[in-house]
Amino acid sequence: MPATATATATGTAGKAGTGTMGFEAPLWRGITVFRVASLAYAVSHVVRHHELLARPWVAWSVLAAMAVWTAVAAHAYGRPGADRRYVLMLDLVIAFGCMAATGIAVEPGYLTRAPQLTTTWFGGAVLAAAVVKGRRWGMCVALAHGVLDIAVRVALGLAVSAAVPRGIVLLLLAAYAVGTMSAYAEAAERHFARAVELEARTRERERLARSIHDSVLQVLAMVQRRGADIGGEAAELGRLAGEQEVALRGLIGLQDQELDRADASSGDPAGDTADLRPVLGARADARVTVSAPGTPVLLGAHAVREVDAAVAAALANVDRHCPEGTRVWLLIEDEPDAVTVTVRDDGPGMAPERIAEAAGQGRLGLAQSIRGRLRDLGGAAVITTAPGEGTEIELRVPR
Repeated sequence: MPATATATATGTAGKAGTGTMGFEAPLWRGITVFRVASLAYAVSHVVRHHELLARPWVAWSVLAAMAVWTAVAAHAYGRPGADRRYVLMLDLVIAFGCMAATGIAVEPGYLTRAPQLTTTWFGGAVLAAAVVKGRRWGMCVALAHGVLDIAVRVALGLAVSAAVPRGIVLLLLAAYAVGTMSAYAEAAERHFARAVELEARTRERERLARSIHDSVLQVLAMVQRRGADIGGEAAELGRLAGEQEVALRGLIGLQDQELDRADASSGDPAGDTADLRPVLGARADARVTVSAPGTPVLLGAHAVREVDAAVAAALANVDRHCPEGTRVWLLIEDEPDAVTVTVRDDGPGMAPERIAEAAGQGRLGLAQSIRGRLRDLGGAAVITTAPGEGTEIELRVPR
C-alpha cells in the first residue's frame, strides 16, 4: 500500500473504525488479554458464590457467551482492514445483555458479596469503544455501565454501595486514557507515514538529479572531444575531452570489467561484494596518484560503484575548476568498521561557503553526485577547502 494510502486509512481508523493495523495491533492484543483475565475472574466469583445463584444455568450461560465472544472479538477486532464499527455495536449489545442477565441469574445477596456477572470483563467493551470511536464514546459507555449497574441493584431491592461509583470512575478514567492514547498514536502514525513518503520522494529526486548530472557530463564530454578535434583555440577543450574520456571509460567499460573480476576472485557466487582497489586504480594517470592497501578492500558491489561514481565527480570538479596540471592524490584506507577514500588536490581551493552557494545555484556536483551517494550508502562525505589550500574530499562508507 502506498504511503499516502496508508496514512489515509490509518487516519480514518479512529472515526470510522477501519484501516490498517499499525499501532492498533498491540492495543487489540492487550484488550484481548484483559478480556481473558477478566473472564477467569468472573468464573472464580460464580464458583465461590454458587449457592447464591437463583438460576445457575443462566449464570453459566452468561459465562459461556462471554467466553465465546472473547474469542470472536479477538479475531474480529484484530483483522486488518475490518470495519470495527459493526463489531463494536455487537460487542456493546453482548456486554450490556450479559450484565443485565445478572438480575435474573442471582439472588439479591450475591451482589452484596460479588460484583455483576460480567465483573471487569465489561471493561473490554469500554476500551474497544474508546479505540474505535474515541474517548467520548468510551466514557459514555462507562456511564451507561454505571446506570445499568444501579438499575439491576435497585430491581433486586439493594442499596447502591460505595463500590458502584468507584467502579464508574475507574471505567471513565480508563476510557479517557486509552482513547487519548489511541488518538495520539493515530496522529503519530499519520505523521510518520507522511514523513516516510516525503523521504522516499526526496531520495528519488536526488537519485534522478545525480543521473541527470552524470548524463550532462557525458554529453559535455562528447562535445568537448569535438572541440578538441577543431584544434587551435579549442586545444584546452581537447585536453578536457581527453580527461573526460578516461573518466567515462572507467565509469562504463573498465569499471564493470574490474567489478566482474573482483566478484569472481572474491568467491562470492552471487557477486555481492567487490574489491574497491582495481576500480579506483583504473583512474590513475599522469596527474592522479592512487594509493591503496596491499590486500583486497571488499565492499558491496553497489557500494563500490557508488564510491567510484563519487570519485569520478570529484575528479570532474578538479578538471573544471582547477588549473591545468593540478595534481590529485587518491588514498584508500581499509578500516575494521569502514572504508575511507580521500581525494586531495593541490589546486587553488575555495571559500567553504562557496559549496552552499553552488548548490543554491543548481550546481549539484558536490551536493548530489558526491554527498548524496554517500548518504544513500549510510556514510558521509566531508569536504575541507580554503583559498590557496587545495581541496580534500573524504568519503567514508561504513561496513
